Amino acid sequence: MDQQKRDIELIIGRILRIGVVISAIIITAGIIIYFISGSGYSGSGEFPRRFTEIFSGIASGKSYAVIMLGIFMLILTPVLRVVVSIYAFFKEGDKLYTIITTIVLIILIFAIFWGYRS
Repeated sequence: MDQQKRDIELIIGRILRIGVVISAIIITAGIIIYFISGSGYSGSGEFPRRFTEIFSGIASGKSYAVIMLGIFMLILTPVLRVVVSIYAFFKEGDKLYTIITTIVLIILIFAIFWGYRS
């Protein structure tokens, strides 16, 4: 049981490291695109806020859209950690922490969608 717990902790640590590194690479790529192109997103200086704006901006080679994708990936990293924690608590048979962590995930998802709507 201790080995299984250690393996799950290693997986969680790896997820956090990989998520941060991928986010940093994407943000750095956006910054490089910004310096190469000399412009950001649009003349109005607005950042893309919707997923469709981000993906269409990436397709157009807009640096701000790439940077926003990196920030989005950075936000999703701890959310993925919560999902893995739910699985870990479930495998351990810890019902209380499974329920608490599931509630945390629901709150995170609600907050993300609430922020997305406004």
